[in-house]
Amino acid sequence: MEIAQLDALLAVVDEGSFDGAARVLHVTPSAVSQRIKALETSAGAVLVRRSRPVAATEVGSDYVRLARQVLAVVRESGLPGRTSGPGAAGDAGAGGDAGAGAPLARVPIAINGDSLNTWAMAALAEVADRAVFDVHREDQDHSAELLRSGEVMAAITTQAVPVQGCTAVRLGVMRYRPFATPAFARRWFPDGVTPEAIAVAPMVMFDRKDDLQDRYARAKAGRDVEPPRHYVPSTADYARAVVHGLGWGLLPHEHSDGPEAAGALVELEAGAHVDVELHWQQWSLRTPVLGAVARAVRRAAAAALLP
Repeated sequence: MEIAQLDALLAVVDEGSFDGAARVLHVTPSAVSQRIKALETSAGAVLVRRSRPVAATEVGSDYVRLARQVLAVVRESGLPGRTSGPGAAGDAGAGGDAGAGAPLARVPIAINGDSLNTWAMAALAEVADRAVFDVHREDQDHSAELLRSGEVMAAITTQAVPVQGCTAVRLGVMRYRPFATPAFARRWFPDGVTPEAIAVAPMVMFDRKDDLQDRYARAKAGRDVEPPRHYVPSTADYARAVVHGLGWGLLPHEHSDGPEAAGALVELEAGAHVDVELHWQQWSLRTPVLGAVARAVRRAAAAALLP
C-alpha cells in the first residue's frame, strides 16, 4: 500500500465522491480512481461502493481505519500530505504547536448534540491551533459505531467498554430533568406525572435514536408507552420547542436554568432526573495532537459534568 492510495481512500470516503476527493487532493478524478483501483487490487477486495455518496464496504471500513491511523502517524512526523480544505491533514512536527500557515492535523470526532451545544465546543477551541475537526454529531448511545467503522478517531459515548483498538476514559454524568411550560403542565399533568398522564402527554424527541424521554416515561408508567411525539433534531431548537409548549422534554441545566428562572418552564417532578454517563473513547494509537484533544476534552468535562 502506498500513502497516496490510502490518502485517496480517505478523501473519497470523507468527501463522498471521486470529484470531491480530487479537489482536496489537487489531482484529477481519474488519478483518484486509479489509486483506489490499485489499492483494491492490492487488498483483493472492493473497498468502496460507487454510490451517491461513495461509502466504504465492510472490508473497506477496516482499510479506512487503518488509513487514518497510518496517515496520522506519518503526518505528525512531518511528512507531506493534504494541507488544506475539508480533508486537511498534517502537523508542524511530532510535538510542537503549529505555527502560522503550518498544516493542521485533521481529527474526525463524534460528539452528541447536547455535549456539542453546551461544553464540548470549548474543549475543541483549546486545540484549534493544532487541529481541524470533522465533527460527526451522533447520539451518545451510537457514536461508538463510528469508531468501529473507522469514520472517527475519537468519540464521546455512553459505552464504557472500549471498542477494539481503543481506550476509554470516564468523563462524568450529564443530568437531564423533565420540564414543560406552566400551561402544558396544567393541561396534561393536573395531578402530577401519573402513569395515565405520561402515557398520553405529547413529548418532544431529538430524533429517532433519542430514548431519554422514553426511559423517563417507562419508569413513571411501569411499561412502554406511545404518546404523541414531536421530532426536533437540533439541540437549541429542541429546547425552544419545549419552551414554546409543543410538549414536555428532558433538558440539561444549561438549557433549562434561564427559562425556569423566567417562569417559562416548570419542573414536572421535583428531584426527578435521568443521568447519562459519558466516556471518551479514542484510538489506542498515540499521537501528539490526539493526546492534546483528549486532555482538552477531559478538562472541559471535569468543569461541566457531574462526577
